Amino acid sequence: MTLTHSWARFTAIRGFNTMSKITLTGFALLLLLFLGNSTGNYAAQPKQKNSDSPTGTFQRMIAENGSVTMDLDLNRLNGINSVGGGPTTLHFATGANSFFPILVFNDQLRGPEPGSMALVAEAQPVPQLPAALTASFKQLVIEKLSPDAPFDLAVLDAKTGFTFFKIEGHQYDYQSNARSLSITGGRLVVSTEFAESLGRPSDAGAVAGKISIGAAMQPIEVVHLDENGDVKSTALPAMNQPGVGTVPGPDVIIGELIGLQQLTSGAVNGRVGISLGTDACNKGTENVDWFALPNSDHPFIPQNLYRMSSGADNTERFEQLGQSWGKHAFTAASSNTCGFGCNGVGGEHLGSGCSDAYGAGLNGSQGGIGSRAWVNPFTGVFPGSTANNHNGHIHDATSHRMLVDTTDLIPAQNLGAIYFAEAEYIVPHEYAWCQSHPGQCNMYNNASYQRYNVGGGPTTFSFSAVGSTVREQPAIFAWTGATVLRAEPDPGNDGIWFMGFKVTNPTTGVWHYEYALYNQNLDRSIQSFTVPLGPGVNISNIGFHAPIQHPGWANDGTQGNTGYSSTPWNVSQDSSSITWSTETFAQNQNANAIRFSTLYNFRFDADQPPNPTDATVGFFKTGGPMPVLIEAPGNVPTPSPTPTPTATATATPTATATATFTPTATATASATATATATATATFTPTPTATATATATPTATATPTATATATPTSTPRPTPTPRSSPAPRPRPTPEPRP
Repeated sequence: MTLTHSWARFTAIRGFNTMSKITLTGFALLLLLFLGNSTGNYAAQPKQKNSDSPTGTFQRMIAENGSVTMDLDLNRLNGINSVGGGPTTLHFATGANSFFPILVFNDQLRGPEPGSMALVAEAQPVPQLPAALTASFKQLVIEKLSPDAPFDLAVLDAKTGFTFFKIEGHQYDYQSNARSLSITGGRLVVSTEFAESLGRPSDAGAVAGKISIGAAMQPIEVVHLDENGDVKSTALPAMNQPGVGTVPGPDVIIGELIGLQQLTSGAVNGRVGISLGTDACNKGTENVDWFALPNSDHPFIPQNLYRMSSGADNTERFEQLGQSWGKHAFTAASSNTCGFGCNGVGGEHLGSGCSDAYGAGLNGSQGGIGSRAWVNPFTGVFPGSTANNHNGHIHDATSHRMLVDTTDLIPAQNLGAIYFAEAEYIVPHEYAWCQSHPGQCNMYNNASYQRYNVGGGPTTFSFSAVGSTVREQPAIFAWTGATVLRAEPDPGNDGIWFMGFKVTNPTTGVWHYEYALYNQNLDRSIQSFTVPLGPGVNISNIGFHAPIQHPGWANDGTQGNTGYSSTPWNVSQDSSSITWSTETFAQNQNANAIRFSTLYNFRFDADQPPNPTDATVGFFKTGGPMPVLIEAPGNVPTPSPTPTPTATATATPTATATATFTPTATATASATATATATATATFTPTPTATATATATPTATATPTATATATPTSTPRPTPTPRSSPAPRPRPTPEPRP
């Protein structure tokens, strides 16, 4: 009797898990079981005898969790005469529910099938590792190759497919009582492409170390056969995929920024193109949609570069130097960078607790970067069919990457300047979830930043990270000594922006006023900024700064494909105020408005000290103007209400104090030099008699939260790879912490 059985299985695509359908007949299944190893003539045969009985139980199993140890010879990798050579040991956990399938019949191993295990590093890479291996350290996988491949196993980069090592000489062993798989005795052989990247092609085939693997296996399919070899019953056991995140709903954050790079040397018209790597984590309990283009339900990832400079201590101003187009996410990994405890889901979804890394090379890959103009930053909506269309234009070294003037980077011309890189994830699934689950809106913590040092020049630059990534905050919070206020003009219908300001007294009788407006995900954008002036105030050195806009490109989503304007804002002044403004939306849809993920600066000197007051911010696309608290010179109007705050130092992930406001009628700001004040102002528009909406602010204190990762215990102990090839009972290993 021939029976047909269909089941869902996981298949590996570049190291990630996706779902597909396969169908096998009972006859083919028997061939699979009884004609020897299912994967053909692979190099490493299992150390188990075959069973000739047609009656029994067939199981297809995958790696629930595991551990991998690599012992590397750094002298071999870096050259015999290298400094800091010698042996080193790298320890990895395997990604939860990695699709590294094996076939077991009557508790005996019949062989592995093609698949992969994601490797999750348990420590940072040692400094002596070759640069290429270090760059791929957080996206390595062990791949079981197809039967016609020249070798059985390999260590490669999941994103790029670059092979570092072939694995030879290994032995498989399966222990049915513990459902554990060991792969021992493997030699790490340098691949041809890795040898060429090291500049030593002759090292291809050299043994650079050894590897051992241990994994706890779980069945994803169980088939019972009767005495005739026919299928008697089948089962698809549920996989262990708990929602291990800590926040209800989907919640994407950037767990780590993983490298700032100028991917292509040289400048074009005095500018360079820079790219930033990102490692996103889902701290939510829901898996996040991660469908690749042309589907539009995936994150969009813009990147930015900032500089803090000027003044006696180089903290007077905080400016955005460059902005990129946005990377379109695709095919999520299932790593555990943030330590939330990944549930193992990947591919078209980023699993609860899981992480997905894109290096600077991917985020700067010009064919995968789409124009910001197509994207609504609040809803995340964009047209999938056109959002990444590069037809009709040719890329140079800077195209679509963070576009930065070389004069803003050359160290000799920017002495003491401090640089920060930032990225943000615009996530459509978060908005959709928020609409259907009010109170579970996790759309405002998607930006993170990190400090970098700049070297090199004058046209090719290098960047080195300083400290750790500051999670869930935009880079404006790095502005030392500034007050930063969050504003939300239309809660539930549009995004948020931040008002930053700082007043210094550089010389007797002179006060410098510095303002920065950062739009995080506000679709309406910002068109004007008005600062009150007290009677008799004299101002000078009026200034404006905005990041470089990208030139127009075919299919870039701007009106007429001409790009956004870089024209500086107009300045107008009377006895009671100064106003900066760009063209209105009706005048020019491509005007130089403050769009999402950008920061603009406004400044002047005055001859009178500061007092609290309201500035007025006007919007570009829609909505009436709104007031926002600032400090301005002289006897200016009192803000309504008067939430002059007292800054309270609060520890941040980088141990730098930030401040949380408690609005009071009489309090004065007492922030320390390293504190950044934060508050949230929510505005409720009130119609006037002429039906023109005016906004009344209601200031509410918002503390800065520091997320604490709580590891999820492993369902079953992770077996340790066996050191001896001889079969023997294995002790129960300790679970991973």
